[in-house]
Amino acid sequence: MDLTEVCEGILKKCLGLKSGETFLVITDDVEKSLAEPLYLAGRALGAESMLMLMKERKRSGEEPPRAIAAALAAADAAICITQFSLTHTKARKEAVAGGTRLATMPGITEDMFLNGAITANYNEVKTLTGRVTDLLDHGRQVSIEKEGHRLTFSVDGRSGIPSTGVYTQSGESGNLPSGEAFIAPIEGTASGEILVDGSVVGVGRLDATLLLTVDHGRLVGAKGEGADRLLQILGDGKGRSVAEFGIGTNRWARITGNVLEDEKVYGTVHIAFGSNLTFGGTVEAGVHIDCVFRNPDVSIDGRTVMKKGEIILDE
Repeated sequence: MDLTEVCEGILKKCLGLKSGETFLVITDDVEKSLAEPLYLAGRALGAESMLMLMKERKRSGEEPPRAIAAALAAADAAICITQFSLTHTKARKEAVAGGTRLATMPGITEDMFLNGAITANYNEVKTLTGRVTDLLDHGRQVSIEKEGHRLTFSVDGRSGIPSTGVYTQSGESGNLPSGEAFIAPIEGTASGEILVDGSVVGVGRLDATLLLTVDHGRLVGAKGEGADRLLQILGDGKGRSVAEFGIGTNRWARITGNVLEDEKVYGTVHIAFGSNLTFGGTVEAGVHIDCVFRNPDVSIDGRTVMKKGEIILDE
């Protein structure tokens, strides 16, 4: 198969794209070579396919131009294939609120189009993601432990968000490839330490560990591989706020150094810092940086739901 044929399959399976619908691909100079096969695939499926090119953003979570936001809101279905993520932006939130089916593919590579997470049985991923989302929905207090380091926070009253990889209904959205359930911790409640050994946005795949210290919902210290770079990206303000807790649910995903796939890996969890206004939180920071780590223990309200990376569900 050439890449356009692969993209046709993705658009049918994951977005349910139909002939006659308006389909928009948003891209930048970095990712445009991979955006064009998506545009051509949409055209081949009979959609009114459009391609918009913008200047690349400086970091994940930065808003696109107003014209891009307006075009997203007017489309039946859309894919954002950009260097940095548009997932946690008001533009995406407003588009899906108006009914756009929308997938984001930040930093995707040609290898990721053909291998790993995107080849998943998405019916299986959707089922597991839904069950993990239910755990988050009904939880109040979360504890994460790894190699003697522990982080705790409240999610009381917050809703879990499924990112299943299947966005065929009006207003559904998430990453492609996908497979995660995530939630916005209550601001100011997270305290403890996180031992990161997977990857960090802006740093890449880690060869050594990164120890993060959190106090009252804010990152106050970082030591190890990528520490200086992470702090530089987040800045000294709201970017250091604990924004997200997520659990990977895709058994086909790999740790590649690209968080688009890394945070979906079964057996991993991730903590993100920065904005969470678009999925139930209150922080708007203009940046959103995920930190992925492997095989932790996770408990919700005292019940173990993950043991050394293995998800534990009630039958």
